[in-house]
Amino acid sequence: MKKTLLAASAAAFLGCALACSPALADGPYRNPDNKNLKDPGEGTYPVPYKKPVVSEVTAQLKAIRAFMDNATPTRIVDKRSGAPITDLSKPNRDAIFQPSAGDYGIQVYEMGVVHSGLLKAAEVTGDAGFTAMSGRHFQFFSQTLPYFRAQEQAFHLERGNSFSRFLDPRSLDDAGSMCAALIRARLAKVGPDLKPMIDTCSDWVANKQFRLEDGTMARKRPQEVSLWADDMYMSIPALAEMGRLTGKRQHFDDAVNNVIGMSSRMFNPQLGLYTHGWHANHPDAPRFYWARANGWAVLAMSDLLDVLPKDHPGYPKVQAQLRASIKGIAELQSGSGLWHQMIDRNDSYLETSASAIFTYVIAHAVNQGWIPATTYGSIAQAGWAGLSTRITAQGQVEGTCVGTTLASDMVYYYHRPTSADALHGYGPALLAGAEIIKLVSNPAFEVQHKVRTYHYLPKGGATDYREHH
Repeated sequence: MKKTLLAASAAAFLGCALACSPALADGPYRNPDNKNLKDPGEGTYPVPYKKPVVSEVTAQLKAIRAFMDNATPTRIVDKRSGAPITDLSKPNRDAIFQPSAGDYGIQVYEMGVVHSGLLKAAEVTGDAGFTAMSGRHFQFFSQTLPYFRAQEQAFHLERGNSFSRFLDPRSLDDAGSMCAALIRARLAKVGPDLKPMIDTCSDWVANKQFRLEDGTMARKRPQEVSLWADDMYMSIPALAEMGRLTGKRQHFDDAVNNVIGMSSRMFNPQLGLYTHGWHANHPDAPRFYWARANGWAVLAMSDLLDVLPKDHPGYPKVQAQLRASIKGIAELQSGSGLWHQMIDRNDSYLETSASAIFTYVIAHAVNQGWIPATTYGSIAQAGWAGLSTRITAQGQVEGTCVGTTLASDMVYYYHRPTSADALHGYGPALLAGAEIIKLVSNPAFEVQHKVRTYHYLPKGGATDYREHH
């Protein structure tokens, strides 16, 4: 009886895990790069194991762009009646941004990643249409900021208003990610100059966020003094872009200091992974290796290296930390190319947003020469193989874990729901696809399909496949 119950429980858990991975059921796939259809040594795969085709990747990026564009209205409405408000000469107490069907907030930190992904897609493909949505959003912000500032002054709303994140930011989530995106857009000349918004969010990140004594960004929740690996992304890229925008070295110094301060407390060098958080009053608490937190950490370091002057004394330290993190992450990739929700637990479900971030960061690090293509190119390619199955024909990104707090038990993390309405997956998917296009088009190396797998080799290398297999 006991064995029967255990078997039933295992079957139920497996069913739950598969439900979080709907697209994986579309397989099995054969590798189209192997032209020998009767090859007895060729396997079948749960994802399309092949060299990515630029036109196919581009089509998926365009689908995401179209979905996001349609899902993010830029209108002001009356929250009681839903009627549009077009007269901006007099504030209305009930005026709000029109909500999207999927609740994709146009000023939330996840949308900052979307804008960064759209900018990257435009850069890689040469298609300026990728940034049309960003231009529309930013124009809307420029036009409506004075209106919502007047609303706030007139009514002193208890919970603020739709523009509160840039009128009265109160956390890194409010300020950091969008700050980095706004600066990138400004430097790329996408949309109007949003200097007032950039000044507000920059000031919060640089001067107002709660910190440890050594300057490491911290929070006062869930315990009195806590660090979140998420906050590496919510602070470091903004600091880096502030350094690029202003030329002030102090921002680069601050960014590097935060990589070091957070990594010294949350990175496990034996595993090559970041725990989700750290508490000053309980530094030896059990560690939980949530995948997306590791994603935010490596994305932050990657973004910093993109703009950090190479002669900065922190450059080799950040690069070494990123390399160590990528190694730990790469070793835990699943057989579908995706990574697990709890990255070190293969009985937790396969999660999309973290997988997309890892795919982007590994591909980008290869393209930048920070890690060797010979070792990591095929890992990034396999990541895209899995990720591509999570993007629907309509441009929705499935299998993304919803918003997740810093918790103290494994049950919570294992059973966070996934949803195509979780905005966390969209920006990383855009970043990953754009970088994969760059990877397979990189003139520095060639992608060889040999012995039924892929080898990223330097152009003109001396690899010899004449030996017998």
